[in-house]
Amino acid sequence: MAEKPNIIYIFSDQHRGDTLGCVGHPSVITPNLDKLASEGVNFTNCCTNSPLCMPARASMMMGQYVCEHGIWTNNNEASPLSRSHVRNIRDAGYHTAVIGKTHLYVHGAKGKDWNHTNERKDDLKNWGFLGIHELTGPLATIRHNSPYTDYLEKKGLLRIHRRYMVDYWKGWARGTGKHWELAPCPLPDEDHLDSYTGRTAVEWISNYTKKKPFYLQILFPGPHDPFDSPQKYRDMYKSEEMPLGIFKWPQKPLPSYVKMVLAWSGLHDMRQEQCQLLRTYYYGKISLIDEYIGKILKAVEEKGLSHNTWIIYNSDHGEMLGDHMMSHKIVFYEGALRIPLIIRPPGGIKGWECQGLTDHLDIAASLIEIADAKPLTKNNGISNLPTIKNGPNDPNAQKIKEVIFSEVYGYSMVRNERYKLTVKSDTQKPVELFDLKNDPNELKNVVNNPELEPIRRVLMDNHLKPFLYNIDLEKYKNMIT
Repeated sequence: MAEKPNIIYIFSDQHRGDTLGCVGHPSVITPNLDKLASEGVNFTNCCTNSPLCMPARASMMMGQYVCEHGIWTNNNEASPLSRSHVRNIRDAGYHTAVIGKTHLYVHGAKGKDWNHTNERKDDLKNWGFLGIHELTGPLATIRHNSPYTDYLEKKGLLRIHRRYMVDYWKGWARGTGKHWELAPCPLPDEDHLDSYTGRTAVEWISNYTKKKPFYLQILFPGPHDPFDSPQKYRDMYKSEEMPLGIFKWPQKPLPSYVKMVLAWSGLHDMRQEQCQLLRTYYYGKISLIDEYIGKILKAVEEKGLSHNTWIIYNSDHGEMLGDHMMSHKIVFYEGALRIPLIIRPPGGIKGWECQGLTDHLDIAASLIEIADAKPLTKNNGISNLPTIKNGPNDPNAQKIKEVIFSEVYGYSMVRNERYKLTVKSDTQKPVELFDLKNDPNELKNVVNNPELEPIRRVLMDNHLKPFLYNIDLEKYKNMIT
């Protein structure tokens, strides 16, 4: 039997799909991700199955839609004994390992409380991981310890870091904090949370000696807010040269979740130059992560593993970044919905771009196929490997799925190449419809346009109704909001 390939799945938090040099962004600096795309397939229409961390990560791990696994918000938590593509890959003979922010559970969930990520190792082992170096997101470091906070404490930097994070959080909670007023990270560049994550991954790869092939998840906590990029990376950008994005308020009718995000974003008084400035801070975090991705790729090459290692780059969801006067996510606008997906096969290929619709379920199916592991049962994912292997000249090179689904906070969305329809998941009442061909910036919610009733009906009858037939109503009713 041929030697099985290694797999490195690099997964960042809150990286917009349009914010890469290799997809034509005019400003963001991502030379290493661009190089990765030049040696693989860049899937430019990859969408998250939920524009929120925990639901999206549950879908990625379990290969299930939100309405099936029931993790609708960040206040819900899946059982570590749930189905898991990682466990199946482990059982196929892989040494599975994780470095970074898993965000598979919440503080105090189901009576559990925890102070250090090491206390949840048994849960991650049940998910299928053998090697575990778990971190939290930046704000969670205020109250929760991890190998990263241990590291900062040894260097005498923990109080400085936590004071910075607390000041940010208090300002945000009071409504006085603004993204564009955030000072740069007060730590040395090499001690930033994303730097620590990348360096730990480099060391892991360099020191790997087991005979088994490995499946390594590298889960960068950034570029999730706060946009605490170090000054070095902010200096790579000039705010006056930043694209402004969709600097317009969304038009009525507005679903409740859009109103919620508008309210908490706190951008009602944001000026254009402030929006451009906050974008430089966000791009700075992306460039920092990109630099460490370059170091990871170099470690793979120096270890002599490039010829037998698949490398995937992806994220959980996007970031509104001032579009429609919003920050964060939990909406189905393209800024929050679309995410990067680059897949580089062992040894690399001549890079090309696939515009077919794809999602997290497809990534789980792809990882299973790469590892020759047992497929997840009743999985609606379509492996991306045939697309990659058949190449850009195949008649179906630009086709993967007819539609994709994304869900959050009790709402479900279906998107095809042209239209995007959102409904209330339990009643199936339509609340949003966008025509992406005539309105690519999603400025007009035409859900009540009688001329589009045939479009709504096709999307409902052919896609959403069969899709929501699988909804776990008990978990839906128990959703904590």
